[in-house]
Amino acid sequence: MTVLVVTGTSTGVGKTIATAALAVTAMNLGASVSVVKPAQTGVEPGEPGDLAEVRRLAGVERTVESARYRDPLAPDVAARLASAPLLELGSVLTDIRSLDTDVVLVEGAGGLLVRLGADGFTLLDVAAELGAQVVVVCSAELGTLNHTALTVGALSNAGVFCAGLIVGAWPSEPDLAARTNLVELPDVTGRPVLGCIPASVGTMSRQSFRSAADGWFEATAVADVLGFASTSDG
Repeated sequence: MTVLVVTGTSTGVGKTIATAALAVTAMNLGASVSVVKPAQTGVEPGEPGDLAEVRRLAGVERTVESARYRDPLAPDVAARLASAPLLELGSVLTDIRSLDTDVVLVEGAGGLLVRLGADGFTLLDVAAELGAQVVVVCSAELGTLNHTALTVGALSNAGVFCAGLIVGAWPSEPDLAARTNLVELPDVTGRPVLGCIPASVGTMSRQSFRSAADGWFEATAVADVLGFASTSDG
């Protein structure tokens, strides 16, 4: 089983869409896929959250949400405001390890160091405990070089391997900052850009999304990250 953790430089950079696209790519390589969301915030009980969007776009059938809180805040803060039990690192690890698919994608909440629950554990702690690789979803906008370098640096300092970067919402008409950032990101982080996902693809139908997703990534590199040989290699 390959566990791949999907984090972002901040909230709103496209982690959910990137997770769905990675799921499609893995399934196209012949892998069975499940997706775990340790903490979902800003969603009422019974309402569709990020995992519902992954299911809608990618067709992933097995998903696990470890905890959910109404307020759109960091999970530990939202739990305290709701007088709810704090999420435990052990329960998240159990949820992930209980899955028996070829690939398990773990989508974080907000950025890498957002506190998810008890004792201030973060997605970085989850990745470290699992010995999992991490992909960092970043923006194309001004400021992304700093934000992405800080995130990759935090992973490196903790001894967690960053497999690469994904630009989560590549603009249809990239400005000068976006065009130069795409060139500079590998230089300032030391990690490759695995792909660029066009902005607004979340409005696609499942069929259109699944047909297009492979084209957003560097096929061989992503196949290696997912632990499978690229189909283009025969």
